[in-house]
Amino acid sequence: MNERYLRQMKKGVLDMLVLQLLQGESKYGYQLIQELKSLSHEVFVLKDGTLYPILYRLQDEGLVVSRWSEASGTQVSRKYYEITEKGLEELKVMRESWQMISSGVNRIMGGMTDE
Repeated sequence: MNERYLRQMKKGVLDMLVLQLLQGESKYGYQLIQELKSLSHEVFVLKDGTLYPILYRLQDEGLVVSRWSEASGTQVSRKYYEITEKGLEELKVMRESWQMISSGVNRIMGGMTDE
């Protein structure tokens, strides 16, 4: 598959996926990268340079907040991100939009055959 198309399609859903992963608990960046990779069976393999701008943008929009953890023993201080009430509301809208879009795409693509 053309890497450009794949990259564009993935980019469109990353905000929603990050918010979804933060819905259950606060997480730090590397943890989000690993969960995206693992849960997607390596469809979403992100670099720091891709994830952090997303987190900063979500933070600027008030959809997530961040806090630093305390360093203790060998544990280093980490910046944790957590979804806000506004983020939960936005995630609901994103999910509904995604379902509408994916349903429409599936209807169109399901009617097509490879020749």
